[in-house]
Amino acid sequence: MSVNKNAGGIAWAGSLVGSQNPNNLGYRYSHAHKRYKKSTDGEDDAEKELPSSVVVQFKNREGEEVGNLIDIPTNSDVDAMSSLVHSLLNPDEDDEQNKTPYSFYAKVTRNGVEDDIEVTTTLANLIIEHDLGTEDVIALTYQPLAVFRVRPVTRCTDTMPGHTEAILHVSYSPDGRHLASGGGDTTVRFWDVNTCLPRFTCHGHRNHVLCTAWSPDGKRFASADKNGVLILWDPLKGKAVSTIKAHSKHITSIAWEPMHMNKECDRLATASKDSLVKIWHARTKRCIATLAGHLDSVECVKWGGEGLLYSASRDRSIKAWCVEGTDTKDVGKLVRTFKGHGHRVNTLALSCDYVCRTGPFDHRCTKFASDDEAHQAAIEKYNAFKAAEPERMVSGSDDFTLFLWHPKDSKHPIKRLTGHQQAVNHIVFSPDGRYFASASFDKKTKIWNGKSGDFLSTLHGHVGAVYQVAWSNDSRYLITASKDSTAKLWEMPGGKRAKETLPGHADEVYALDWNPNGSSVATGSKDRTIKIWKH
Repeated sequence: MSVNKNAGGIAWAGSLVGSQNPNNLGYRYSHAHKRYKKSTDGEDDAEKELPSSVVVQFKNREGEEVGNLIDIPTNSDVDAMSSLVHSLLNPDEDDEQNKTPYSFYAKVTRNGVEDDIEVTTTLANLIIEHDLGTEDVIALTYQPLAVFRVRPVTRCTDTMPGHTEAILHVSYSPDGRHLASGGGDTTVRFWDVNTCLPRFTCHGHRNHVLCTAWSPDGKRFASADKNGVLILWDPLKGKAVSTIKAHSKHITSIAWEPMHMNKECDRLATASKDSLVKIWHARTKRCIATLAGHLDSVECVKWGGEGLLYSASRDRSIKAWCVEGTDTKDVGKLVRTFKGHGHRVNTLALSCDYVCRTGPFDHRCTKFASDDEAHQAAIEKYNAFKAAEPERMVSGSDDFTLFLWHPKDSKHPIKRLTGHQQAVNHIVFSPDGRYFASASFDKKTKIWNGKSGDFLSTLHGHVGAVYQVAWSNDSRYLITASKDSTAKLWEMPGGKRAKETLPGHADEVYALDWNPNGSSVATGSKDRTIKIWKH
């Protein structure tokens, strides 16, 4: 009698059937495609050992206690706790539709270091995962999330030709009303966001435009090229306000001073391959300070919200410089040097980047009657974002790793983050500072906890190197641009598969930006076109 070995069926599974071993039914599936049911005995035991409720104390980000000690069920999830905090803060409000969503963090000590761990599912999972004591009071810090929701971009509404070489940069103005681009054809172009037609084509550079940046008040636009020339433009007229031969070699990065620190928004920093960082006054065209100390090309410069300027170099170090104070002697003093990377440092990201970039503007597209009013709005917005938390910095390197730092407090890293298999070339914090995303030449984007540096997920999907990433202003979506000629949209923080793929470009996508008002995304490509994507 012949036997078909591939046929499925029932096979005897051994002894102790019945009351002696209730989990053994006496048979198992022998077909290759049938799966064994995973035993959950251990999980059940752990669940059984947990009490039905625990005592928690809610605190805001300043550390102030909200309400009294509360006994809540261990199976409470984030939504239930959000409703509870909302009712504690607004006892007279019954409208469930307008309630503010919150995220929650618990202080957990691991390896002698205290971390803020986000509650992602239920309190029970947090207690089991981190072995928290259920007899102690669990302190939970809440952080309000964006009430508004950005709609995911799904379709290309406009293709804007005009550039005659690869587009290296696209960026929206802080108020979202203007779009600027720069690239290999040596021109800077300003576009009308509403009609998607060109407004100004600006000539002045004689080599590739390598980096661009808007001032936080949106009144100036800076561009720098491969010859070391810095040009400041008036975006409303399309005219060059000033042209400065800033460096002897090409300029790699530009950073403007945040508006909450300077109402005039007239100071900016440039970094160059000549290993120098320079601080400029936009109106007088004068170099306020030259910051020397790096031994090789400076790849990235960031202006922090606490009076420090950060520069990252090919010499494997990051330096923090003092840029606060009216006395010019104080500006440009070296505060500390951060070391740890084994190869050149390509990119930096600060937790306050988005708030500093957008100044007083937000999704409401507010118009301000005066500069004083805008300055006050920028201060209030920054203070609301910062609360009592330290400024955080993440660095990415050719050594495939990232480091998380608290740069104002210590020169030692909080954490070394590994996982990428090739060079890390772009890092961006989410607007609310809860997450950061890192893009790499290994075709992957990784999502990390913005406070503790814990790894959260890897976004698989691109078949070429990932060049840039950008967040929606409600921190719920991420978009990535790749060598594979596509951009992909991801839902955060859970989506490991792309929610949308945005095809259409004929070549590598180098440049990317999400409008600060949330309405659209711009991508710039080697195919010499800009595409606008909307819901």
